Amino acid sequence: MSYRIAIDGPAGAGKSTIAKKIAKEKGFIYVDTGAMYRAMALYLLRSGVEPADGDEIAEKCKEADITIRYEKGGQVVFLNGEDVNGLIRTEEVGNMASASSAIPQVRQKLVELQQRLANSTDVVMDGRDIGTCVLPDADVKVYLTADSRVRAKRRYEELVARGESCNLDRIEQDIIERDKRDMTREISPLRQAADAVLIDSSHMDIDEVVQAVIALTEQ
Repeated sequence: MSYRIAIDGPAGAGKSTIAKKIAKEKGFIYVDTGAMYRAMALYLLRSGVEPADGDEIAEKCKEADITIRYEKGGQVVFLNGEDVNGLIRTEEVGNMASASSAIPQVRQKLVELQQRLANSTDVVMDGRDIGTCVLPDADVKVYLTADSRVRAKRRYEELVARGESCNLDRIEQDIIERDKRDMTREISPLRQAADAVLIDSSHMDIDEVVQAVIALTEQ
């Protein structure tokens, strides 16, 4: 029986960073749901579907099989058996992923694939609705959050380190607005699952959060 860790939370809480570290330490697969949406987008582009053609996207997405495996120490995304790691980070794929992810049938198909992956191997999965919708029976559920100002500062420091000019107050306002959108959207809104453990990382470093989650797997 596979072991499943679900990590949900708002933007900027550090979910992906934490999930990747836990997966490495536990020897689990980190399920990069964003990469799966990009692989689907690549399939749709190859199929000649227009980003604005919602009906065709809804139909064609049913034919894609997407999974993730670890090979040679790295995560590899497979589309219908083909390693597409080097093909899914282009601007064109990103634009199609943005358009197609809004189609309910695409989300339904990818949730099915994510659930199948989680049933066959030990996984760590992060997102907005993993513990509530994608993996409602996960062995460990965590709701990872942090104060909006703390999350804004983390984002600000990332952007400054990349040489980009930015405004801390504006970043915080964007985060607050995104939280509201995520929590009030009609399909799978962001919320803490009833059986999820709340971890506020406002005053914790990455390793402290990782160890707190790993401790939950050992109870």
